[in-house]
Amino acid sequence: MRILVTGGAGFIGSHTCDQLVARGHEVTVLDAVTAPVHRGGRPMYVTPGADLYIGDVRNRDLLANLLRRTDAVYHFAAYQDYLPDFSRFTDVNVTSVAALYEIAVAERLDLQRVVVASSQAAAGEGLYRCPEHGEQLPTMRPDEVLRAGRWDIGCPVCDGSMTVCRTPERVANPQNAYGMSKHASEVLALNLGRRYGIPTTAMRYSIVQGPRQSVYNAYSGACRIFSLHYLLGSAPTLYEDGQSLRDYVNIHDVVDANLLVLEDDRAVGRVFNVGGGTAYTTEQLAEIVRKRFGSEQRARVTGEYRFGDTRHICSDIDALKQLGWRPQRTPEDSVAEYAAWLPTMPDLDDVLAEADAAMRSLGVVRSVRSHG
Repeated sequence: MRILVTGGAGFIGSHTCDQLVARGHEVTVLDAVTAPVHRGGRPMYVTPGADLYIGDVRNRDLLANLLRRTDAVYHFAAYQDYLPDFSRFTDVNVTSVAALYEIAVAERLDLQRVVVASSQAAAGEGLYRCPEHGEQLPTMRPDEVLRAGRWDIGCPVCDGSMTVCRTPERVANPQNAYGMSKHASEVLALNLGRRYGIPTTAMRYSIVQGPRQSVYNAYSGACRIFSLHYLLGSAPTLYEDGQSLRDYVNIHDVVDANLLVLEDDRAVGRVFNVGGGTAYTTEQLAEIVRKRFGSEQRARVTGEYRFGDTRHICSDIDALKQLGWRPQRTPEDSVAEYAAWLPTMPDLDDVLAEADAAMRSLGVVRSVRSHG
């Protein structure tokens, strides 16, 4: 099969390309290889045997030329991080999906499958349950509440305690610009796919971990941040109280899911959560990283938080399991592989300081009023 992978020089894209080529597919990569993800330009891990075209996925002529010789598409190209670049999220993440389908419809292309990368961020704070008022979809926590050091979310009706639930695909409640753009991409792709007979699947990835995850993003990647700190001999900061729950999934499990939905017709017209299946606190993940690096310095709680962060989120992955997929690797596996890969990257000394300065200058990192 002739497969176009947009963003195929990136983290998820390159690993997926590796396996597509290994399975005998003819793979073409379209990637802009721009900063911050690709600070040094073309990465060394672009898949051997894949044809790389360096360019913007919003370049209509380039995208059309590549689609004309394509049987299937993995659309991974995106602008990520949760920084306040609101228009750029929409411009890159939504416009590129619209252009893909616009070209396919206008030129009557026979695409056998389109797999669009979405994100757990599309679910926002996810699904909760109040003992008295049932299922709830809370909105983003106000800054005045966070500045007071109140981290947990009360019921929107009675302000009582709620139980965090595994969040299924039917929940879409994005609370930041990145999540909004990803949800819009899902809706656009699936609905246009249904309308014009283009078999489409959307993959809502949880926090993906493993080698090749960019070290240069300002915001994303707990494993990256913790690993950089311990590699460089410092202790990482845990935002809020370190008890936020997250759902971590190994990159190789993600690739397995990507390959499955390429050929399984049961996946057409659907969005799937792709997660690890188990919730970990950020403190627990930091401990896994600390032990891997053999450090005696535990992560610190400093009274800081990132405005716009999700408190808890864990995806329900039962739908994808019903297709025969299940996660095979643990966060320990992901951290071990990332820790082995990270020292091969050059110029790491200033990365953490640069990221911290960027987030503070944009008002992302803030402090509680009463922390001593």
